[in-house]
Amino acid sequence: MRIVVGAVAAAALTLTTLSFTPAAQAGAAYDWTPVDVDTEQGFRALDAVDATTAWVGGDGGGIFRTTDAGASWQDVSPPGSEELLFRDVEARSAEEAVVLSIGEGEASRIYKTDDGGATWTETFRSTEPAAFYNCVDFWPGGERGIAMSDPVDGEWRIIATDDGGDSWHVADTRGLEAPGEVAFSASGSCLVTSGARSAWLGGGGTAANVYATHDGGRTWSSADSTIAPGEAGGVFGLGFRNPVQGIAVGGDFGLEDDGVDRAAYSADGGHTWTNSTSDLGGFREAVAWVRGRTAIAVGPNGSDITHDNGRTWAPFGAAQTRFHVIDCVHGSCWAAGAGGRVGALSR
Repeated sequence: MRIVVGAVAAAALTLTTLSFTPAAQAGAAYDWTPVDVDTEQGFRALDAVDATTAWVGGDGGGIFRTTDAGASWQDVSPPGSEELLFRDVEARSAEEAVVLSIGEGEASRIYKTDDGGATWTETFRSTEPAAFYNCVDFWPGGERGIAMSDPVDGEWRIIATDDGGDSWHVADTRGLEAPGEVAFSASGSCLVTSGARSAWLGGGGTAANVYATHDGGRTWSSADSTIAPGEAGGVFGLGFRNPVQGIAVGGDFGLEDDGVDRAAYSADGGHTWTNSTSDLGGFREAVAWVRGRTAIAVGPNGSDITHDNGRTWAPFGAAQTRFHVIDCVHGSCWAAGAGGRVGALSR
């Protein structure tokens, strides 16, 4: 989105003490353990490979990697990336990762590493001034993937890869007409995949729809997310635990304490959405499935948990963590956010 979310977050950061302040919470079995990355960059890109390996990307062009459960982090940033805003990272292992930087025109770039960040190859740079890429994701196996831009000429722009991100091409798509809609580059989860051929994307602006494909990105259909749209409001994060069961979260990034009607769930692959019966603790930028019917949503003022596929939510853990993004794998969850904040989920 051309209104860069991080600029608002940075302003809020100056007014907020970055401490894990305890709060009386209903999900008392869970909390966040702070992890030191030794940087002040704001993080909105995160991929958890497993309980010991994770990658994060920052607003100062930084890419950091841990392979020891956060005990130490390596700065593996691409050379000359200091002016870039990394907002998505997709990692297959401790060695292989693809990262996306956002911005208008040539600021939207994709880099790939096969050696743990020792070297990087730029595999995509937008040549369209009207394009603004927001998110990227891959299907299982890591060869086929897609990335999305804000609408160009009134239609979401999709690029695709069939070789693990080594090369990209504009995809031939149908059903992505979205005049006046925008995506939010808040957490790398405005576009997600599941199964062999399903994917979903969401945003805001004139509408807060979720678009679904079940044929690898060729044809798409849209559905109302039930989350209110607006210039700064709509769907910020999506999460699907399989091609059928999904959750959408969002709100308005100028109203971070407003969690009313900010979450919805789908039980039919995103064809229809139902607003959650209980509200979130505030504006939420990302959601991830922990295991089974349990998922966690994070945002600047705290975290929420559901144990029933998104129907009801309860706050948990510390308040004012300033987290923007979450990722979980095999029951292990990482979160990251403002001022270099990273947390590991503890029980």
